[in-house]
Amino acid sequence: MIERDALYYDAIDLLKALIAIPSLSREETNAADYLSAYLEKKHCKVYRKGNNVWCYSDEYNPKKPTVLLNSHIDTVKPA
Repeated sequence: MIERDALYYDAIDLLKALIAIPSLSREETNAADYLSAYLEKKHCKVYRKGNNVWCYSDEYNPKKPTVLLNSHIDTVKPA
């Protein structure tokens, strides 16, 4: 079982890495590339269409309850 603190710090590191990548709306290719590679390293089956990235855990079982998480990886230029 993965330790809770390890998951916390892993999430913080991912957030820091994504924040450091310029990713204005319609220019988020580098962020999508990073996220795809990150998820593959976590043994997820990654799919991509343009800059939309989604994945399934290697433990996914369609007969069990499923959780869907959704977010965006682009940023909006300040006015």
